This record gives sequence, C-alpha cells and structure tokens, in this order.
Amino acid sequence: MKTATRNVLFLALIFAVALPLEAKKKASDPLSTLNFVVVRDENEKPVRNAAVVMHPVDEDGNQTRGGMELKTNPDGKASYEGVPYGKLRIQVLANGFQTYGGDYNVHEPNMEITIKLKRPTKQYSIYEDHDEHKLPEEKKPQ
Repeated sequence: MKTATRNVLFLALIFAVALPLEAKKKASDPLSTLNFVVVRDENEKPVRNAAVVMHPVDEDGNQTRGGMELKTNPDGKASYEGVPYGKLRIQVLANGFQTYGGDYNVHEPNMEITIKLKRPTKQYSIYEDHDEHKLPEEKKPQ
C-alpha cells in the first residue's frame, strides 16, 4: 500500500514539474499576425464574404487537426492574430469562384497574404459536339 501511494505521489510530482515547463515552452513560441486580402484575378476588386480556412501542416506535409475559418469583410480583408510559426495550409472558398489552396510558411511577426481568385473555366463534356477538335477522317483505300 505504501509503495502504491509513493508511486502516485511520485507521478504527481513529475506532472506538477513537467506541465508548467511545457506550458512555458508553448507560451514562448513565436506568434504571427496574418492579414489576408482576397481579390478577383481579372480586375483586382475585393471579394467579400469569402471563407478563408487555415489548417496547420506537419513536417511530412500532412494536414493536422484543428484550424480556423475567417470571413472577409466588404474590402476583401480578414486577419487573425496568434498564429504559431510553421507551415499553414490556406484554402479560400467564395461563391462563383474556383477554390484556392496553398501552403505557406509562417515565419514573420506580421504577414500579408494576397489571394487572387479566378472564375471557373468552361468544362469539357464528351456529350457535346466538338467539331473543331476532331481529327480528319482517315481515307479508306479504294
């Protein structure tokens, strides 16, 4: 019984010392302020109410759990303070535009990221007639 009590007290002491050290380490990690500007590609006008989604990325390039979603204001701007340094996957979604995605390395105290959204392109369908893309018919031997 005394051994079990000693083990519990020993583990409690280790956690009591280790947790504040880990918290201090995380508190001293550098943080950044990200400022996003979302504009149209063709005329550089702001895109309002676009969703800017941020996901942390690990060393292997895989998206990790967690993340944050922001909405742009009428000027196409959104910002977020307290982003830890490292890789960040940014996705931007807006009605009537192609979805944008890219990885960024957060390494400065203040970063401004400008994202240009494109309109969707015409899709190619096998069910439509595409005469201009047909190859000339082969001549049959007579």
